[in-house]
This record gives sequence, structure tokens and C-alpha cells, in this order.
Amino acid sequence: MEINLPRYEIKFREQCGKRQIFDFLRRKFVALTPEEWVRQHFVHYLVSQKGYPKGLLANEVELVVGKKKLRCDTLLYNRVLKPQMIIEYKSPEIELTQRVFDQITVYNFLLHVEYLIVSNGRQHYCCRMDYDQRSYQFLRDIPDYAVLNK
Repeated sequence: MEINLPRYEIKFREQCGKRQIFDFLRRKFVALTPEEWVRQHFVHYLVSQKGYPKGLLANEVELVVGKKKLRCDTLLYNRVLKPQMIIEYKSPEIELTQRVFDQITVYNFLLHVEYLIVSNGRQHYCCRMDYDQRSYQFLRDIPDYAVLNK
């Protein structure tokens, strides 16, 4: 699967005839799906290229809305463990449409984070929320961790 993210040293294994990839945040092997391929590359990119602390990132975070359970693909927490960024991944062949942004917005109604990112591995969009102005601004690039709290 061709994506627009740096390569890293990938750990694979085969179990019960299914290919798995190692998730270094969850410290376990998980099913290798196209979306998981994007997630693992993106998280490695954030840690190795953008300086995000591994210990403040979490994959597959469960959220509860009434009786409905949702799963955030990746969350970045700040130093006091308040969610700061939601990252939503899609398979490389999935187009990043308004529907994808609507999905991440539902998560943000619960979490009220400062940054939202969507990526299909080929395209990446990041926006910064401005709750005072009730608006958001798309950023040209994924911010380095060092500038998130400035």
C-alpha cells in the first residue's frame, strides 16, 4: 500500500493464517488492515519526526455516548492527561470527504480538543479549533509537538 508517510522498521507476524502488525503504543500485535497500516505509519511519524511523546499517545480509545460506544483511532493527551488532539485514519483508497470530518466532529463533541487530524496515508488534514470564535483553521502541516502549546 503506497502512502505519503516515512517508512519505519515494521514488525509483522502471522497468526492463524492472518497477518498482524505490531502496535508499539498498545504493545501488542493487531490485525493488519489498510487502516491499521496508515495508523502505524502515522503514529511513528508523529513520534520520530514531529517529537510527540509516545507516552501521551493512545490508539483505539473507547468513548461512550449514552449507550453507544465509539472508538477514537488515536488521541494525544497533554501533560495533565486531558485530550488535546484526535486523529482519525482511513484506508488509503478512502477519499477524505465531509463524512470523515463529520465522524471526527462527533468525537470532538465529547472531548473538546484543540486539534483534529484526518489521514488516509496519502493526504493529511489538520485543523486547529477556536472555541471562542466558534471556528477552525486548517493548518498547512501537522504541527511539531513543541509548538502545540505555544
